[in-house]
Amino acid sequence: MYHPPHFTEKDRDVIISFMQEYPFATLILNHEGKCHATQIPVMLREEDEALYITGHVYKHADHYPALANSTEVLLLFTGAHCYVSASWYSRRGQASTWNYMSVQARGSVRMMESEETLALIIALTHQYEDSQLLPETVEQMSDEYIKANLAVVAGFEIAVSQLDATFKLNQNKDDESFRNVVEQLMASEDFNSITIAGEMMKLRPHLFS
Repeated sequence: MYHPPHFTEKDRDVIISFMQEYPFATLILNHEGKCHATQIPVMLREEDEALYITGHVYKHADHYPALANSTEVLLLFTGAHCYVSASWYSRRGQASTWNYMSVQARGSVRMMESEETLALIIALTHQYEDSQLLPETVEQMSDEYIKANLAVVAGFEIAVSQLDATFKLNQNKDDESFRNVVEQLMASEDFNSITIAGEMMKLRPHLFS
């Protein structure tokens, strides 16, 4: 992962908060010489300073045997990202760049039995359905429907052993350049650009008060 010191986020609470904000992660595996990548929603759980990530995958796809036979897996969490023009810097003759926020989580994987997988799906459904006007929960589904769908999915739990976070937000630029970049991004109609500008403002709030 590209993470020079000035772009590396080390605050564990900040990193976990970011992962919770962007829980649709990319699961990356290597099995029998072939790479596999699958985007899935995940849930985070902390126990005694240990971090666990849970999710489920479809059994009738190549990522399932790869996951079931893996000793270590990688999850990629990505947030907003945008182009930054070097023309916004205080000095000319510099390269343009791309600002972004990303976290990589590595760890060992444990496959779940059916009952634990069902409990995971129930919890995941409640996390997103409870705020709906008329929630559609697993408890409202028929036993036949649940049984049929449970047969084709497999839950997993990753015990995280390493977290790496790169929040590349022009931390290496002077205040004038930094302020100019934020102003240009805020003037954009692009959601990602505006989001990145907001994250940058958190780093040097004195420039925007």
